[in-house]
Amino acid sequence: MTQPLTGKIALVAGATRGAGRQLAVQLGAAGATVYATGRSSRAGRSEMDRPETIEETAELVTAAGGVGIPVRVDHLVPEQVRGLVARIDAEQGRLDVLVNDIWGGDPLVTWEKPVWEQPLDAGFRTLRLAVDTHIITSHFALPLLIRKPGGLVVEIGDGTKAYNDENYRLSVFYDLAKTSVNRIAFSQAHELKPHGGTAVALTPGWIRSEAMLEHFGVTEENWRDGAATDPHFLISETPAFVGRAVAALAADEEKARWTGMSVDAGTLAKVYGFTDLDGSQPEAFRYIVEVVDAGKPADVTGYR
Repeated sequence: MTQPLTGKIALVAGATRGAGRQLAVQLGAAGATVYATGRSSRAGRSEMDRPETIEETAELVTAAGGVGIPVRVDHLVPEQVRGLVARIDAEQGRLDVLVNDIWGGDPLVTWEKPVWEQPLDAGFRTLRLAVDTHIITSHFALPLLIRKPGGLVVEIGDGTKAYNDENYRLSVFYDLAKTSVNRIAFSQAHELKPHGGTAVALTPGWIRSEAMLEHFGVTEENWRDGAATDPHFLISETPAFVGRAVAALAADEEKARWTGMSVDAGTLAKVYGFTDLDGSQPEAFRYIVEVVDAGKPADVTGYR
């Protein structure tokens, strides 16, 4: 297997589960050494109260062909992030890829309720988890990343800028959180350009995370059975798809062509040629616009 990222150092902030886990794994499969961070560890769970741990993620990174290093970090605590970056500097002396995937807000979001019916404490906690964490992490990590030209920052969100600009995203807090992530990438692209760095906002489509599979009562082996609950589930993708998108970006010597842009994994798959684990290239956001939002019957023909 070709490993174009051999010798590269990556930090995947928020790598415990879902997209974050496979972002780390696919970077590892491409040969990178990956620091996988999060709050859920074998030493204890985060407020998400799920069983996945950063240690498991690191083991999967190593099994995939990279080097996985788990570090328990709360990215809302500046001193913990400062310590993380100091450790990477001491152990590696460089940072080539930063992926800001921190989220953890699902239990806090009140869906489809107007702002006057939203609980303020939970809403502001959502924003802190989704926005403050990314800024804190970049604040400490980017001075290390810009030591060498060619560094890459990927901000993981939900929805491209084009989609989010035109659509209400389920609640004022969720909407603001996901819109902000795209703008953070745009701003960082401006700040990194003089240093030869690239920043991109990237969104997966309908991702089959561990929690999503549980919600539909299926496994990855029989996931198509979820279409009995929602026929549009057939456009969904594994977390590995967006992971492969980041690995492709990181390996691209001309990655700067994407800087400041907001793209989805399906778009990058068409450019770089990678696929999901089943060999398909799901174009979830084109499908959402042309089929779901248009009120058409579920039919993924031509979309994966």
